[in-house]
Amino acid sequence: MDGAERSRLDWLDALRAVAALVVVFDHASYTFLPELRRELEPHVSTGRYGIMVFFFVSGYIVPASLERRGCVRSFWTGRIFRLCPLWAVAVTAVLVLDLAGVARVRADFGGQSVPSVAVAHVTLLQELLGTPNLLLVLWTLSYEMAFYLLVVALFTVRRHDRSAAVATTLAVLAAVGAVAGAGLPVSALSRLTGTGPLIALAAAALAVALCCASAGPPALRVTGGVLGGVLALVLVAFDSTVPQWESLVILAVMFLGTAVHRAEHGGSSRRTAARTAVVVLGCAVVSAYRYGDGAYFTRRGWITAFLLAALTFGAGLAVRRRRIPRAVAALGVISYSLYLLHPVLLAVIDGTAGRWRRDSPLFLVAFLAVLLPLCALTYRWVEAPGQSWGRRLTRRPDRH
Repeated sequence: MDGAERSRLDWLDALRAVAALVVVFDHASYTFLPELRRELEPHVSTGRYGIMVFFFVSGYIVPASLERRGCVRSFWTGRIFRLCPLWAVAVTAVLVLDLAGVARVRADFGGQSVPSVAVAHVTLLQELLGTPNLLLVLWTLSYEMAFYLLVVALFTVRRHDRSAAVATTLAVLAAVGAVAGAGLPVSALSRLTGTGPLIALAAAALAVALCCASAGPPALRVTGGVLGGVLALVLVAFDSTVPQWESLVILAVMFLGTAVHRAEHGGSSRRTAARTAVVVLGCAVVSAYRYGDGAYFTRRGWITAFLLAALTFGAGLAVRRRRIPRAVAALGVISYSLYLLHPVLLAVIDGTAGRWRRDSPLFLVAFLAVLLPLCALTYRWVEAPGQSWGRRLTRRPDRH
């Protein structure tokens, strides 16, 4: 990657750094800052803030990455080797620590069998298949996976040529759906069909979709792409374990990120992107106001966090051509490690020392002093080699 390309991505790394650190703070506050958390949480959901920044960034960059590669097989290979090596390390670590009695993994999976839970997690769609997560942060990867399937579907039917209009339309439809159709209970499909059969069906459909979209004659690629897109839409709309309105808002946010990218690069006008943003932000706020008091946030806390996330993404866009401090960009580079590993380390602390009753900021600093070097190591020895292997496998991509 040359200097110009690296500079172009620095602002995205800066946003990832901010998002990851805020999510770390949110989860660590349960252990180290309980008093501050009780004061802060009714006013702003820091966890939702960080997560929404991540979704804006993914929506902005992922479709462009696929189109730059020009190959579905290359795209999936890159994504798998980007996400899965560290995912496997984090999940293995938490299971080993649980067996050793050092950390406690959620044991209640609603009567689901071990193979069923394992298959759901291997698809990365467990959040959308009525399955509690082995690691609390894994739920967002299910939305990432669903977004990848939708982006690939658009690519295989060649709608990426009109991607600005498609992204705008999908963002608006998802946002309006969040307001109008938020009446279904969580995991509605799982309750209707049973979690086990739904997991088996979804896993089979996903395998067929990935294989067909990545290889074979054009008609087969289109069939695979469409199958994956339909699977993603159905699961996001009807089987999320978060409320339906928020599930649709997440989808709208990611496609809004895509619409902004298209406008920035001449695929549509900035006025169109601005109008789309107004619709998405407005519908999200209305949805949260109508349905928003949940187990982990208040409606005011969610709305404040969501609007701050949108402002943060906008601020990142505004400074994208300026030099980003190297330390901030470096934190963005290891943001995936920060995101996946901090709950493992917190599980160890909670399972041994327990949670503090009073605010202990010095212990939070000590926690970060351990976490940051650990994440630098996992990036060096897990993430970077995985990405390197992915690049080697996609060095000579076919244009699918």
